[in-house]
Amino acid sequence: MIGCCLAGPGLENDQALHYYRAIKARYGSDDFLIVTYTPNRELFDETVLADLQKLRDGLGALQGVGSVISILDVPLIDSPPVTLDELRDSIRTLEKPDTDRRLARRELLSSPLYSNLLISPDGGTTALQVNIRHEQTYYELRSRRNLLREMHIYGELSAEQRDELASVSQQFTAYSTESLERQSDLIADVRRIMAEHRNGARLHLGGVPMITVDSIDFIRHDLFTFGLGGSAFLIVLLAVTFRKLRWVLLPLVTCFSSGVVMIGFLGLSNWPVTVVSANFISLLLIITLSLTIHLIVRYQELHAQQPHASQHTLVLETVKKKVLPCFYTAATTMVAFASLLVSDIRPVIDFGWMMTIGMAVSFVITFTLFPASLVLLKRGPPSKQHNITGELTAFLARRIESHGKVVLAAFAVLFLLSSIGISLLTVENRFIDYYKKSTEIYQGMELIDRKLGGTTPLDIVIDAPADLPEQDETQLGIEEIALLEELGFDPEEFESDPEEDASITARSYWFNNAKLKEIAAIHDYLDALPESGKVISIATSMEILETLDPTSVADDFFLSVLYKSLPDKIKQILFTPYFSEEGDQIRFSMRVFESDASLQRNELLKKIRKHLTGQLGLNNEQVHLTGMVVLYNNMLQSLFRSQILTIGVVFLAIFTMFILLFRDLKIAAITLVPNLVAAAMVLGLMGWFGIPLDLMTITIAAICIGIAVDDAIHYVHRFIGEYRKHNDYWTAVRRCHGSIGRAIYYTSITVILGFSILALSNFIPTIYFGLLTGFSMLVALLANLTLLPLLLVRFKPLG
Repeated sequence: MIGCCLAGPGLENDQALHYYRAIKARYGSDDFLIVTYTPNRELFDETVLADLQKLRDGLGALQGVGSVISILDVPLIDSPPVTLDELRDSIRTLEKPDTDRRLARRELLSSPLYSNLLISPDGGTTALQVNIRHEQTYYELRSRRNLLREMHIYGELSAEQRDELASVSQQFTAYSTESLERQSDLIADVRRIMAEHRNGARLHLGGVPMITVDSIDFIRHDLFTFGLGGSAFLIVLLAVTFRKLRWVLLPLVTCFSSGVVMIGFLGLSNWPVTVVSANFISLLLIITLSLTIHLIVRYQELHAQQPHASQHTLVLETVKKKVLPCFYTAATTMVAFASLLVSDIRPVIDFGWMMTIGMAVSFVITFTLFPASLVLLKRGPPSKQHNITGELTAFLARRIESHGKVVLAAFAVLFLLSSIGISLLTVENRFIDYYKKSTEIYQGMELIDRKLGGTTPLDIVIDAPADLPEQDETQLGIEEIALLEELGFDPEEFESDPEEDASITARSYWFNNAKLKEIAAIHDYLDALPESGKVISIATSMEILETLDPTSVADDFFLSVLYKSLPDKIKQILFTPYFSEEGDQIRFSMRVFESDASLQRNELLKKIRKHLTGQLGLNNEQVHLTGMVVLYNNMLQSLFRSQILTIGVVFLAIFTMFILLFRDLKIAAITLVPNLVAAAMVLGLMGWFGIPLDLMTITIAAICIGIAVDDAIHYVHRFIGEYRKHNDYWTAVRRCHGSIGRAIYYTSITVILGFSILALSNFIPTIYFGLLTGFSMLVALLANLTLLPLLLVRFKPLG
């Protein structure tokens, strides 16, 4: 029951997603909620069943609910046993007064359809499926928008159709927002009704709609937490670092202005925020703050050097000195985020665009609003330059001068270990681990996995061969005609009409005794897989029908009669979800244990396809694997490709920018090395600790490079200036550590502590993202203040 990240945004132009939607349209949607009910007393106790009935009726009465399926409503054929004639007349359920409760309990627990689906094998837990009413307008708008988008990709849109695409997209966005609000209200109502029954039972809520709504609530919570926590963090950090009110208020105004402009832009453009981009506000505030800190530190240096200069002169000189390196740092950060655009994953692409635009906004506001506000203030006395930060950076300068070889050897060993760790990286992870164990999403998925046959749906769809020969018309014998007349059927309904259900065994490739045996073999194979929970197919239906009438399923003619005789409600349950109306396609509904720590989705999918096309001899084009397991696996497998692409693009682009900035290939290569080390160490750490790549952690390397390279540019830019003044490498190092080194320290600590706020999230990948990005910034800080100056001194790129 996974889908908040995949059912909507997913891989760009993913054909698997289109096929998934087509199959859901044919066999039934997964727009339903699951309510698990574990009573304190025996499940079939009168009071428990009465409470369950009240719960079902309460849920069914909610606006937006189409129907509710429970053990109270499903057809029973063995409680006591019924004949086919009795089944046609009346369908027995658990609520009917003539139903034997003892036999019903035994039937539900042993049923190949209901056991491990609606009721746990131990009889202690049952599930209610709350089907959400179908919103036809939503699907029509989405279908039309997607069709026009595909035409646009292939350049087939006319001017009129382009206008229609813009109009339909706007309508779909507006309708989706309204639909989501209605769904949120519905889930709140469901939880309210569930709360009324918690005295006598333990209840959990699950399902794709609930995961979607709760994940959006997590995003809203994260945005509020990150915004509030980030604001408090900024105030404390600035107050402790600079100890002047102006150096608290001016950066805050600058940061908040950048945030307001970006939020306004996203709102006006109807750009939705996802779990991937939920932290963009905190990230934007942190980056804007780092720019303002560079301006503050440079202003303080100039003020100390020129205590009698006017405020206008100091501000103008500060902007002149910092605009070029800050422009290049902003540009390189934008390039790093823009590298995410080569990803195949829509939320990652959106995040890349948001941060690229946000970085441009941040740079413009920092170099306009901040100096314009500062020039209006009195300059005051110069700030003291001797502090603990200066002592720390001076200490590092002395250490690398006296122990340079040790430092280089240490980084070489760390890089080697990181490379080994990178080779251990994996994309296999469990969706359930995205959420804390205290969340209802985790608890509901874990219970359904353990008690009700697995959570993540996998559909195996098999088509008839493409070169299927045309079926002969059905001709009945005298005995068959007499039997049909005795049973009350018109024999003409069974002859020469391939469009009627009566001739289903004649016109269907699959619905005959020979092929039903093959279906049963496939079903048994899937059911025996250790990764599989509940498996349902036509084989399940036939097993049930065999208990109803064993003789009818042994012959194609009698099988056709049996199918024709079934009430529509029974067909809707036993055949419609697993058998196409034309009879040329079958579907196996399988659920996978999401909580299985050893689950390897990609290997499972390969194993199934290999068995079906190898040992069972099906053609490869006949077999289709779809469902959330496939969509999620496709996304995970694309992460490796995206990681390689994004890192490759960002390094190439930044290296090119270094060459343009420094106009020296050797300096450009040296400046790139510390950032390469920082990125390698964070990815290596993930590999060594078994932290998989996911939607969030895939962005860490690009962000690490984009932000860490800012400090490298500032350092090298200042180093070149100091070397030209003193014509001595180690003097330039000491001077840089005592000036720009302080700014690098402040900005790095700002980023490290700022990202630590993300640990307050309810979304586990966001927590990993915050902590790992903070770690990479710490490594980058050390590399820029130790490895970078050592390389500059050792290779002497300036002569």
